[in-house]
Amino acid sequence: MSANPQDALPIRLNVDDSDSPSDVVDALFLGRFATGEQPYSHSANIDRVKAASTLLPPGASVLRAARDDDRSATLAEGEGWTLLVSRWNRGADVTVTATSAELAERVLKQATDGAQDDPEPQPEDVTMGFWYVSPRRGPYRTTRQISAGTWSEVRQNYTAPVADAMDKLMKTTPENISGRLLLLHGPPGTGKTSALRTLARSWRDWCQVDCVLDPERLFTDVGYLMDIAIGEDEGTAKGRWRLLLLEDCDELIRGEAKHTAGQALSRLLNLTDGLLGQGRNVLVGVTTNEDLERLHPAVVRPGRCLARIEVGALTRAESVSWLGTPDGVSREGATLAELYALRRGTTPPSIPATRDGDDAGLYL
Repeated sequence: MSANPQDALPIRLNVDDSDSPSDVVDALFLGRFATGEQPYSHSANIDRVKAASTLLPPGASVLRAARDDDRSATLAEGEGWTLLVSRWNRGADVTVTATSAELAERVLKQATDGAQDDPEPQPEDVTMGFWYVSPRRGPYRTTRQISAGTWSEVRQNYTAPVADAMDKLMKTTPENISGRLLLLHGPPGTGKTSALRTLARSWRDWCQVDCVLDPERLFTDVGYLMDIAIGEDEGTAKGRWRLLLLEDCDELIRGEAKHTAGQALSRLLNLTDGLLGQGRNVLVGVTTNEDLERLHPAVVRPGRCLARIEVGALTRAESVSWLGTPDGVSREGATLAELYALRRGTTPPSIPATRDGDDAGLYL
């Protein structure tokens, strides 16, 4: 067998009327790599290229340039290297072949340095992850864009003591984290989930928020727990904090949880400030409808909670101000869910005349 790849794999280029000029440029680019003249290759993908960027390094000589309806291709060369730029809409692929790996890497950096444009502002969108156990794939994470208002926009949805506590929480940064557990408790329909969406927006520059859809399984399945604790450290997630949201975890953290949930509670606490959480920038957010007195003392001990906020109904004065009318507002005030129902002119069957029952309110 020949020691030279170009001898074992001769290059032939066949072109017919179905090929576009861009296809020809692509084929020409591969020649020096295929023959071994330039056996090293580096490439990069850029999602949003600045309009003024040529993606050509200094001293590049353009050999071919082709433009189709939805794509353009540019072939350029320099001393010891060849470069192909494929552009479409705002994105581009840049590939360099060269006589050495160091040269290919250097030319690629020169071509792409500063070419990435800032993303278009999406003030109402937050990327949130969702974890669950799939029957086919096991522990699995997917993402979606969640709409969330700013804290200044939704602050009026909370009674004054809650809003004051939330003010501090929304301004939290990695430098002033003093606990790993975030606890929101209170009756249904008071806006705990809405507050967490806004928190995800307020923290999005430094913290990735993931919601665990099956928290009852998380702390009973060690493999699932380890997958989430280790997390995903790829791309932009590297070095960022993560907030794991566990909603409606009444049985897990109430006073008798140790008896009813076995090791689940201890594993939760271990994730926040035990060995499992060591070296991981992980916060855990828990929502519950339980009263503070019914929560396990280990959950609420000093130093464990970053914040412990009881989210209650708005007072009558706050409710009337929110709604713009006293019609339908009781002397005790109203929950956020009740206020939205009154604004729509409806009364959901899950909201009784009084809120004495365990099932009062509407989750929001």
